[in-house]
Amino acid sequence: MLKPMRHLLRTIVILAIASGLGASFVAAQQTAEPILGPITNLPLPRYVSLKGTEANVRRGPSHTHPTDWVLMRAGTPLQITAEFEHWRRVRDQDNVGGWIHYSLLSGHRTVVVVGQRIPLHEEPSETSRTIALAEKGVIASLGTCLPNWCEIETGGFEGWVLKSEIWGVGAAEIRE
Repeated sequence: MLKPMRHLLRTIVILAIASGLGASFVAAQQTAEPILGPITNLPLPRYVSLKGTEANVRRGPSHTHPTDWVLMRAGTPLQITAEFEHWRRVRDQDNVGGWIHYSLLSGHRTVVVVGQRIPLHEEPSETSRTIALAEKGVIASLGTCLPNWCEIETGGFEGWVLKSEIWGVGAAEIRE
């Protein structure tokens, strides 16, 4: 009985290696090292914002590819998911995406409110004083982020909101 088990184990190991599930693959998955963009050497995915008030989002990474949609709001937060030469593949909070020229993007971090009428708190606590209410779709500048809270500024108001109520920041992202 021991002999067939060795054969079975050998078969499993061979299948694991053949399917790309070797020990080095498993170790790489467990360390969760960030993937770096081949052009910028910056982490992928990462968040940026729209620099201007209008930008074509194309089907592919060149001016010859058709425009699928047009972004019309400066500061719109976007997530870069890939890079190719001077082009970045992006997606928005609705998971709609395409390719945009890098010159139309800014490193200034913004977020969009996805919750309905969310309170901006004086401190990162649900029991702290409410400074203002932010409507769904409001774009705000992103400041400090803790594990569950981020500080945002919009319309002259600055306060803390729950991460779950905004889009444009990673769930585990911490910012000082």
